Amino acid sequence: MTRVGILGAPRPIPSRWVPIAGGGLVVALALPLFIVAGWPLSGWAIAAVLWVGSEAFGLLLARVKPSPDNIAASGALAIGMMVRLLAVLVVLVVVASSDSAVGLAAALVYGIAYTAELGLSLVGYYTQEPTA
Repeated sequence: MTRVGILGAPRPIPSRWVPIAGGGLVVALALPLFIVAGWPLSGWAIAAVLWVGSEAFGLLLARVKPSPDNIAASGALAIGMMVRLLAVLVVLVVVASSDSAVGLAAALVYGIAYTAELGLSLVGYYTQEPTA
């Protein structure tokens, strides 16, 4: 019998709502900061729209249930996740190429929100008891 380390032990998939809310809170709290600091509000707005759109698409993708028996669902999920990432990247590059201050603001807000979501997702996953 092989021993599975802490990182390799399978766990149930946690709820996505706490990480999504955490990322959304970062985006919401960035607005007063932008107003007080005088940073371009269009950068915040672009990041907020990207965040909402990306999360909506992510929730749509979460309905796809990959399994070893359904390779098409696994492929659709993988392609969808790449499209989600590339769409955000393309928008941020286009915005940054037209106005670097707005692009930087949008990239920072989106990046910090994404990092918060990822961190909360990891905490939610690894605080659960392994199933095996």
